[in-house]
Amino acid sequence: MKTPFPFSAIVGQSDMKQAMILTAIDPGIGGVLVFGDRGTGKSTAVRALAALLPPITAIKDCPINAETADECPEWSQNSTTETHSRPTPVVDLPLGASEDRVVGALDIERALTRGEKAFEPGLLARANRGYLYIDEVNLLEDHIVDLLLDVAQSGENVVEREGLSIRHPARFVLVGSGNPEEGELRPQLLDRFGLSVEVRSPQDVKERVEVIKRRDAFERNTDAFLKTYTKQDAKIRKAIVKAKALLPTVTQEDDILNDCAALCIALGSDGLRGELTLLRSARALAAYKGHDTITRDHLRTVAPIALSHRLRRDPLDDAGSATRVVRTLDTVLA
Repeated sequence: MKTPFPFSAIVGQSDMKQAMILTAIDPGIGGVLVFGDRGTGKSTAVRALAALLPPITAIKDCPINAETADECPEWSQNSTTETHSRPTPVVDLPLGASEDRVVGALDIERALTRGEKAFEPGLLARANRGYLYIDEVNLLEDHIVDLLLDVAQSGENVVEREGLSIRHPARFVLVGSGNPEEGELRPQLLDRFGLSVEVRSPQDVKERVEVIKRRDAFERNTDAFLKTYTKQDAKIRKAIVKAKALLPTVTQEDDILNDCAALCIALGSDGLRGELTLLRSARALAAYKGHDTITRDHLRTVAPIALSHRLRRDPLDDAGSATRVVRTLDTVLA
């Protein structure tokens, strides 16, 4: 397996890194959508974050990474109760993946050779308790999008076909990336992403040179490069673990809820998912910073990445979505 690039060694892209950290603290935020130029570290960041996180404890050979033997499904025919530590799963969903490969299907080999009706788990099973990464998510086929919408809503994969009736947990952080010039994302799927970040290739010469230096050093002597960033990665890991423990105790005043609602109304955000995501993101950020109460500063920090993809388009406004959010923030939270 290829060694992931250290998370702390990624140059710039602060919004993208912060969004991924927040979803690691609270997966219920709903995942991250990263749109922008190719070669800006989108896939590198998600794999680096997963490698940074503490390993999960799972039942050996369980296809859904169950934490306990009771959670391991009967159809897996896994008789062991022995657990082991394994890295947080990161599963790629290719654009051309069939429905059977995504959700699972009848195990044809066992059906033909043994005459047994058995279930072969798909990518959603492997991604349980981890990350599901989709590159060029805006080019994903509609029927696969519909499947993901159902699973993202319920946290459960249901397969009813070929005489099979299978259910298993499918709770994962959905990370999608793409280039907006190649096509828009369906509004239904766009709304399922908790946070959205727009990344661009750095235009500062010094920053680009630093990216080249670090990547070249990583490829030339991986072990030495990893040692350089071990302490920084460990510091981020420790902060995430502390934040996850602190998260349930973080509180907010009613004024903060009023700010969330007023901001979403001012922006014309559809539904109430915007307020809920803004609140959860601000709570995760407060926990990450070691604070026990959400403040307006937390809202100001997370609002652009929590709300920019939920705005109605204004054909008379040339400003970008994130700019509109910041501009509205200054008015609402004045």
